Amino acid sequence: MKSKFPFTFRPASLKSGLFWRTFFLLGALTTTSMTAWVGMISVVQHEPQVQQISSQVISVVTITHAALTHSAPELRRELLFDLVSNEGIRVFTLEDDDKVDPPPDNALMPDIQKLVKAKLGADTRFSARVNGVAGFWVSFKIDDDAYWLMLERERIRGLTGIQWLGWASVVSVVSLLGAAFISSLINLPLRRLTQATRAFAQGKRPERLPEKGPMEIMEANRSFNQMVVQLQQVESDRAVILAGISHDLRTPLARMQLEVEMANLSNEAREGIQSDIGQMDAIIGQFLDYAKPTEVSSFINVDLSELLSDTAHEAERLPDVRIGTDIVPNAHVMGNATDIKRVINNLIENARRYGKTPGSELTEIDIKCSIKGMHTSRRVVVEVQDNGNGVPDDQIEQLLKPFTRLDAARGQANGAGLGLAIVDRVMLRHGAELQVRNREGGGLLIQIVMKAV
Repeated sequence: MKSKFPFTFRPASLKSGLFWRTFFLLGALTTTSMTAWVGMISVVQHEPQVQQISSQVISVVTITHAALTHSAPELRRELLFDLVSNEGIRVFTLEDDDKVDPPPDNALMPDIQKLVKAKLGADTRFSARVNGVAGFWVSFKIDDDAYWLMLERERIRGLTGIQWLGWASVVSVVSLLGAAFISSLINLPLRRLTQATRAFAQGKRPERLPEKGPMEIMEANRSFNQMVVQLQQVESDRAVILAGISHDLRTPLARMQLEVEMANLSNEAREGIQSDIGQMDAIIGQFLDYAKPTEVSSFINVDLSELLSDTAHEAERLPDVRIGTDIVPNAHVMGNATDIKRVINNLIENARRYGKTPGSELTEIDIKCSIKGMHTSRRVVVEVQDNGNGVPDDQIEQLLKPFTRLDAARGQANGAGLGLAIVDRVMLRHGAELQVRNREGGGLLIQIVMKAV
């Protein structure tokens, strides 16, 4: 069942450089905006908050002063009890030996003190704690007697630094989650296009990309869909053309072969013509192999160990070839068995033609197969190597290019220069890694790494 959400978090998306770039840019923008917003709120609210708290303190002190002054002495105890129980206001006598802490340390307090002293008198004192009791303490006088009035902190304080930090953290987390959501949403069309392109490059037929969304995305997806359809049509047309070429060229060759057999020619001339016809037929076969597509739908579980053993056994029948094998059993890969066998045969034939052991008419070929890694990282490694002269290091890359023959390094070529190009093309469609290098002690080593199953 497909997800109803427009995107899902996947490890691939988390590895995307564009995802993280978009995420960090949005995160930086959000953080900057939030910082500016907090600073602006702090500046704008400073003056109103100072006015509000100052007015509240002045009002409470003034009302308490008036109530205590005008109430009968015998009722003051009851009045103080009501202030404590109903309003959270406590009144204490100010003593000289009171342990008085400094007033609360915050940005609002200097301005609050200034406004309150302007109304209640310059000798008004403030404290955050008196005799170990925390609160908002303000002094006032009734005649010649001094008193402390204590308000609960919750009544006069705004948001503390910890509260601001808590709210900022919540907003930051929500903003980062939103940035991740937006980043994935923005990168989703590009990720789909990348996955479809990769699938198409591996010979698979990708699903049609949705032709909706922003105009740029819609045009890109429509163009990609059209490209896939046109390339598949080209592939289909090429298959038809190749079938026709195979028939049209090989039929005259077969006729020429028959005419040579019936012609009154010397053995030397007949063998020369037959050799030329054979080379022409081999070149046509190479062209067809190079142009033939490898369909991923034809991939099956291939016992590569058995395939390599059979191919090596068949190659041992050649009079000028000596095969040495070191093949691990039960090496399985997903692929087209016919194409993989064609690749191994091409490598053997390439070594037979151009990798003869110096001073000998024989070609010594070593075929190795091993399994490396564990679990999902298991890989099958195939190595085909000869004992010839090798290839100059600066020309190794040329070997995989079509129609390239390095005659000086590898002897006289009799083909079209497509042998290793066919190997490279088929292995690319199988998602395999192909490496070509000179082996220690002389000769060429070709390594193929495929995912094990």
